[in-house]
Amino acid sequence: MLEMSPSKQAAAWLDSFSQALESGDVSAASNLFVDDCYWRDLLTFTWNITTMEGRDAIADMLKSTLATTRPAAWQLSGEATSDEGTIEAWFTFETAAATGQGIMRLRDGRCRTLFTAMTDLKGFEERKGAARPLGVRHKADPERETWSEARARETRELGVSEQPYCLVIGGGQGGIMLGARLRQLGVPTIVIEKNERPGDSWRNRYRTLVLHDPVWYDHLPYIPFPDNWPVFTPKDKMGDWLEMYTRVMELNYWGATRCLSASYDEAEKEWTVVVDRVGQRTTLKPKHLVFATGAYGPPRKIELPGADQFEGELLHSSQYASGEKFRGKKVAVIGAASSGHDVCVDLWESGADVTMIQRSPTTVVKSDTLMQVGFEIFSEDALARGITTEKADMIVASTPFALVPKGQRALYDVIRARDAAFYERLAASGFALDFGDDETGLLMKAYRTGSGYYIDVGASDLIIDGKIGIRSGVAIKSLTAKGILFEDGSEIEADAIIACTGYQSMNENVAALVSREVADKVGPCWGLGSGVKGDPGPWQGELRNMWKPTAQEALWFHGGNLALSRFYSKYVALQIKARMEGIETPVYGASGL
Repeated sequence: MLEMSPSKQAAAWLDSFSQALESGDVSAASNLFVDDCYWRDLLTFTWNITTMEGRDAIADMLKSTLATTRPAAWQLSGEATSDEGTIEAWFTFETAAATGQGIMRLRDGRCRTLFTAMTDLKGFEERKGAARPLGVRHKADPERETWSEARARETRELGVSEQPYCLVIGGGQGGIMLGARLRQLGVPTIVIEKNERPGDSWRNRYRTLVLHDPVWYDHLPYIPFPDNWPVFTPKDKMGDWLEMYTRVMELNYWGATRCLSASYDEAEKEWTVVVDRVGQRTTLKPKHLVFATGAYGPPRKIELPGADQFEGELLHSSQYASGEKFRGKKVAVIGAASSGHDVCVDLWESGADVTMIQRSPTTVVKSDTLMQVGFEIFSEDALARGITTEKADMIVASTPFALVPKGQRALYDVIRARDAAFYERLAASGFALDFGDDETGLLMKAYRTGSGYYIDVGASDLIIDGKIGIRSGVAIKSLTAKGILFEDGSEIEADAIIACTGYQSMNENVAALVSREVADKVGPCWGLGSGVKGDPGPWQGELRNMWKPTAQEALWFHGGNLALSRFYSKYVALQIKARMEGIETPVYGASGL
């Protein structure tokens, strides 16, 4: 076996695996894996987003799903590669309901990690490429309906005389991308957004906001950014792109619309959703409801003793738009993660006297460094090597969450050594640094708690140079009429206080619009159950509740940064489309994980 080429070894393993599955021999199939193995599946076997850890878990899954899945036609796609004894190969396959693709990684002839993901539903593939719609009927017809007439009719009737099959609450990047996926699959969908125009959720933020992730990581489905797009996208440019995208992808997008309430009828299997659309109350009856209200839920507003005595302005970062009105004033910013840093920079550029109040250590990574060592497969160099955004997405998704910390720990060893002098200067300023409880850095903080990190695009130098003041290591005792009193007896004056204290879980939006009971049944979103503070166990193996069936039937959560929204919108859309078409979708694994 060891003398065979990587592709022959991969083909031999895949053939053995295929034969075991075809014959229903679960024991033989599971024995093709090493002891510490992982199989991550996106819908193909489980109709879920789940990871089986260990042979026993794989065997249990196959016993439950093999008869209905009926996998077949396993084939390698491209040549396998070998790196330090690990063979990696891409493959395609089919199930009774779908086509799929995946990535295997073999060690000593057995599989260490297997990744399987649904590509299309059989008979309900997207009409694209060679299957794209013709766009015109080549026949004279006095009853002809033009494209613009058909769009006007659809816009006029959907939500009035015809009900959407799916309602997406939230028309930011996540809702827009999911709306596009559902549109391409022929699922009648309305996306509602409280702001007036698509993209306003970006336009309405503070004026200096720019994406911290590079363009290659941030493409939207179907329409990538053009080659002359800047590496880091300014907020208003992103807002304009989203507005264009919404029109070009023909979304049924209701701006200036707020969801007032929602309830699910278990007997009728449909939602009753009351919305206010530009001041007019409308009741919708979708079969599925998706919360795409951003990465998180409502603002998290901390209790500050003495707030009623403070004579200045007290804002949460969600209410902050510009530092212009604070020119020449003393401003304290509570919070030292991404928003805290960005707000501090905007205030400083506007001429305010800024002090950052750091309540816990922060992971900081220089943007240039992260670009060079952290986004290696999302880059111009990667494209030159044939690694498209779609391929890079699959590579990232193919790594089980249990194995991500090891790679991130190694990455941050490199980062800390590379930028040692920078970290020494930042620490010397009084800023408290950390790299997570287990030294795994920014990404694991994002997955686990969604807080406590910053990609440095300029604020750190201002802190190092003393242009942004820093108070760290001492707790706030109370606010006073003129500022903040700390536990050590020290005080600072402030004309305004901006609380960059983050947001609650997405299920709090469910509590507000559906019920507390349903929100609690579903449970919080995000987090892996790692056991670190803010991410309590038990271990989940996947992100809680995101992009998959929840404990509440026909209720979904979709969100995350542009990359996560781009990738997982496909799988949310496939799950909803399958249900619309009456395809059996037996979900393996407990709901609400």
